[in-house]
Amino acid sequence: MAMLMAMPSFAGAKKKAEKDTEHFRYEIECAGNGTQGTYLVKVWSYSKRPSVAAEQCMKNAVHGVIFKGYTGGNGCVAQRPLASHPGVEMEYEEYFRNFLSDKGEYYKYVSLTGATQEIVKVGKEYKVGIIVSVQKDELRKALEQAGVIRGLGSGF
Repeated sequence: MAMLMAMPSFAGAKKKAEKDTEHFRYEIECAGNGTQGTYLVKVWSYSKRPSVAAEQCMKNAVHGVIFKGYTGGNGCVAQRPLASHPGVEMEYEEYFRNFLSDKGEYYKYVSLTGATQEIVKVGKEYKVGIIVSVQKDELRKALEQAGVIRGLGSGF
């Protein structure tokens, strides 16, 4: 019975993390050079439970590669977001809601690197940093096929 009591609080923490992810509250930075066709990024996500924030890092990494890009440093060159049009997220809101849903299609384009996560207590929550690999070439291809972004050779 004690186990049943613990589950709702974890479910509540997961819902809170999902809500934070809906607003995409995270930071993204280069973590080094990835293999050909990938970006190696460190994503910092926030939650009241470190285990829940860690689950959101992969989703946030894909969102960051699509919409934010990241600055250079750590031997990296700055990368622009895949979606260069600023209104694309709102224009294709339903597509991205499904694409970035829990275990959505985004999951095909990201993987954990096995690097140790960093956990920092910030006020009443945790800031969790995890290094992930994003298959940016395959992700770009999928977004182009869906008609969400233009191909590199399509001109201006």
